Amino acid sequence: METTEKRLSKNKALIIYIIAFYTIWYLFEFLAKPVINDIFTGEVSSQIIKTVVIKNLVWILPAALLVHYYKDDVCIGLKEMFTAKVKWLSYLPVFLLFVLYPLVTSYLRKGALTLNRDFGIKHVIMYSFVGITEEMVFRGWLLNATVGREQQNKWKAILLNSVMFVAIHIPTWTTHGQLTAAFLHLGFVQIMILSIIFSVTFLKSRNILIPVALHMIFDFLLDIFD
Repeated sequence: METTEKRLSKNKALIIYIIAFYTIWYLFEFLAKPVINDIFTGEVSSQIIKTVVIKNLVWILPAALLVHYYKDDVCIGLKEMFTAKVKWLSYLPVFLLFVLYPLVTSYLRKGALTLNRDFGIKHVIMYSFVGITEEMVFRGWLLNATVGREQQNKWKAILLNSVMFVAIHIPTWTTHGQLTAAFLHLGFVQIMILSIIFSVTFLKSRNILIPVALHMIFDFLLDIFD
């Protein structure tokens, strides 16, 4: 009875969290971010406020607290997901794929590997935190809680997670004028595939650092050779 009540409580918490999280972040992207950019005119200082301060507070802190609170009703506990031993060599093919894909696609698109001249310190700051913030929310908490301790309906949870992962990119696509292209040119499919890979590696390794590293490497290389 206690387990059932806690599971219901967790499900309610998930619904409330999802509504609150998406509402807050959509408002931040559309309303707050332009204001921050106007106040902090320096690119580096603006990025520190947006990524190091706000994104960590909005993304990592609540997700970590919820995983800890529902430690008996999630697949992987907070401590385990950072300390579980990993056979890194077994994930080498995945890491190689994540390194080669951005390089090959950039070469095929431009006929040569050239560095993005606009890539700078603000991008280093952003990509240093993008992996841990996004993976802590989408794999560390949302997938972790949706799958549950028994990993029932694992693939349904993974697919649902990939849809939610696409949804969080919509504000950025919109503000950068890329929303239509993201769907017409099936860019959203790439986001879904990445999400599935992050989810599978997280559940298999039981260590959040695997998808964090993959996520960070992919985004970093994709932008620096854009």
